[in-house]
Amino acid sequence: MSRVFIKDIKLGESNHIAGYVENIRNKKWMCFIVLRDVTGKIQVTIEKEKHPEWEEMLNSITVDSVIQVEGLILASEYVKLNGMEMYPDSIKIEAIAEPSPIVAPKGEETNIDLRLDYRWIDLRTEKNTLMFKVQSCFVNLCREFLNKKDFIEIHSPKLIGAESESGAGVFKVDYFGRDAFLAQSPQFYKQMAMAAGFERIYESGPVFRAEKFASRKHATEFSGFDLEFSYITSYDDVMKMEEEMLTYAISGVVNKYGSDIKRVFDIELVVPTLPFPRIDLHELYDELEARYGYKVPEEEKGDLTTEGERMCHKFALEKYGHEFLFVTGYSKECRAFYHMRDEHGVPCGYDLIWKGCEITTGAQREHRYDILKKQAEEKGLAKDVEFYLDFFKYGCPPHGGFGIGVDRITMLIFNVGIKDAMFIFRGPDRLNP
Repeated sequence: MSRVFIKDIKLGESNHIAGYVENIRNKKWMCFIVLRDVTGKIQVTIEKEKHPEWEEMLNSITVDSVIQVEGLILASEYVKLNGMEMYPDSIKIEAIAEPSPIVAPKGEETNIDLRLDYRWIDLRTEKNTLMFKVQSCFVNLCREFLNKKDFIEIHSPKLIGAESESGAGVFKVDYFGRDAFLAQSPQFYKQMAMAAGFERIYESGPVFRAEKFASRKHATEFSGFDLEFSYITSYDDVMKMEEEMLTYAISGVVNKYGSDIKRVFDIELVVPTLPFPRIDLHELYDELEARYGYKVPEEEKGDLTTEGERMCHKFALEKYGHEFLFVTGYSKECRAFYHMRDEHGVPCGYDLIWKGCEITTGAQREHRYDILKKQAEEKGLAKDVEFYLDFFKYGCPPHGGFGIGVDRITMLIFNVGIKDAMFIFRGPDRLNP
């Protein structure tokens, strides 16, 4: 008999299931096993007098052991798990689990760093399984949205021959006796695709940032979702594309997993309305000071401070009834050299804030070679990015794009820290497992 997922079991029929033992209650006359696979749980009920030959085997089964079971599925008003239980005809032990090293005393929570040491065990919970189902669903929906708009997916190199972007925070590696670097983003190669005439591209892949500080939202390696597209008229087109994509993806997640997110996490994931509210940075600071008494230091007014970013959540809800907020009007000193600037020298770009956390920096890019080279020279980068500047010598259409941290999106959906939101976390002090 072929194995079936627990979600697909047939009532009144014999089924073959397999999974981890979540709980076992081995009584004198009865044994109850809660079995879990990636799709759900079911109670396996063993009447021990009918199977005396199983006594030794049942005594050996521990929590997290892996077993396969065949038996009849019957309805039961006493069982909370879908109102069904299995009465097995056969049980096969695939693996006996040792006691978990990450079980905390009752009423306490296991330290996150200890859980990360045994991440493969930590991930075996319904909460964690759900998080990564949702993460996968979100990315697939973004792909689906973009594919419908004639975007194509590319895969840019992660080993590059020059320090990307600012040159700060890059990992240097030995490349056959030469210096190479892990890419901070696919930014340069996204734009190369525009110069190649691809017009509409996206990419999902790893991003590397050699940042030594630790925070709730930063990691040294994470999963990015980036896109770039040509023939835009302004960065308004970029913001419109992003808000539509996010609304499409979040709506799909809610449709598929909204009830599970509510049941398991007690979180009501809200589908945003269109358009997302937009505000200039200086206007935002005026609002934060008037409403909450927050006065930003003069020297920091060109960028959004961490505290200002955090306060955006309350502000956006109060003023706009919205969880998302586009912030524009950053200073050129605080933005990348490749951002186009308007007639006043203000970068044509934005940050998107969700729940008080920045999830995107987007912009219209500078596609004119002479201007782009000059802006790189201003930041002392022209020599370092010479290969990139070459992309624009031979004609390139106006274009723009943005990048989203997939793990940060997961973090914000479930109100957890970045260490919990990543399959395997990498930080300054963690390189294993």
